[in-house]
Amino acid sequence: MAAPAVPAPRVGDEPELLTAARSGDAQAAHRLGKLYAQHGDRAAARLWWERAAAGGNVDSAYNLGIWHEKHGSLEEAVTWYEIAAGTGDAEAAANLATLLLEQRGDLEAARGWFESAARAGSRTAARRLALLCEDAGELAAAREWHRQAAGDGDVASAHDLGFLAYSSGDDAETVRWWEYAARGGHADSAYCMGLYLHASRDPEGAEAYYRLAAKSEHAGAASQLGGVALSRGDLRTARAWFEQAAGTGRAEDQRMAGFVCVELGDCAAASHWFGRAAAGGDAESAFNYGLLLIAEFGDLAGGQHWFRQAARAGHHGAAVELGGLLSVAGELGEAQEWLSDPPPPAWGRPAEPELAARAELASAATGRRGDVPLAVTDLTEVLATWDLVTRPLHDHSDVIGWLVERSGVHMSAIEHLASVRGTLLRPGSAPWPGIGEIEHVLATARNLRHRLGIR
Repeated sequence: MAAPAVPAPRVGDEPELLTAARSGDAQAAHRLGKLYAQHGDRAAARLWWERAAAGGNVDSAYNLGIWHEKHGSLEEAVTWYEIAAGTGDAEAAANLATLLLEQRGDLEAARGWFESAARAGSRTAARRLALLCEDAGELAAAREWHRQAAGDGDVASAHDLGFLAYSSGDDAETVRWWEYAARGGHADSAYCMGLYLHASRDPEGAEAYYRLAAKSEHAGAASQLGGVALSRGDLRTARAWFEQAAGTGRAEDQRMAGFVCVELGDCAAASHWFGRAAAGGDAESAFNYGLLLIAEFGDLAGGQHWFRQAARAGHHGAAVELGGLLSVAGELGEAQEWLSDPPPPAWGRPAEPELAARAELASAATGRRGDVPLAVTDLTEVLATWDLVTRPLHDHSDVIGWLVERSGVHMSAIEHLASVRGTLLRPGSAPWPGIGEIEHVLATARNLRHRLGIR
């Protein structure tokens, strides 16, 4: 049975409380400490809480833990939290665990107190424990604690459960938890549900979730809605969505906003967005900014500057344009440098929406716990390359042999590419690939396109 709540001190109670506290009444001492704390007299509050805690008042022990933590007396804070936590107080156990983990780095002790707090009903402790289990690779235990936290309304744990399910290939659990979190206002879960439905070839359902995420100003959702509007030929709506996403600093959306503004004839706005993205290092935007400056504003020097920036970043078209400008200007030496050995053309074909969605989900899944995420552009290129090079084939029973015969690329390389593609499209069929593995299969994909004459 829970202990009765200690009533808050009332104005005028001081003499009565003081008399009772001096006579050894622990509850009165605790209430007197609260009164002094409310009046800003922290030293007196500490004094009475110490007397109350000595008399067995758990709330005073907990308050003393907070008092010492705020004043930097960490050893004292640990002592008082331990006293309160030892009686089963969930909040004290959670605070003690956090202090031990973040200030002392004592993972083992912290985990024990998080578990004690979680079993006593602390949602916060259940989530922290779940994350510690994830970091230790104990995924079954992580799911158990995430479920407890999510069941108590923690939408962040529900979101994590969605990713754990997605990474293991459990579609039903993925949908269950992302829908639950999205209904609870978790914008990232609404966005992930949109991507999941897009990957499942349900664009209407995806759009509904993107709109739900966009209500919370989710930049990725705004970007997706910009693409939806663009596919419908609604340039003004597309511009609004891309500009919303671009305002958060996303270079790809700044670039798309620039393109849409060009189509709408608003060259000043296009210049603004291309310029921002170019200044942030986006080579494609730098190239387009250079084209815009020359074509619309007659600014040859500005165009040359941005072509050079893009060419140095490996942009093929910028190198060719720069070489042409330099030739006309009589600067034949530098012109020849760019024209004789321009960077190879980059992959520029748009991928099918479901492939792009799978790539983004894989990137998010691999970057969840502070790891470096796989690059969305690289994953998209891997998936889209396979889709492109196998498109002429009607019978896919021996697609690897067919590609080996047509391209001359070694079978093991094509098998590896096919395996990674399968993992990206069917999560859970194998562990997520690492960065080095993606670099390897990306090189295979580019080699395939080169040998098959596909640009």
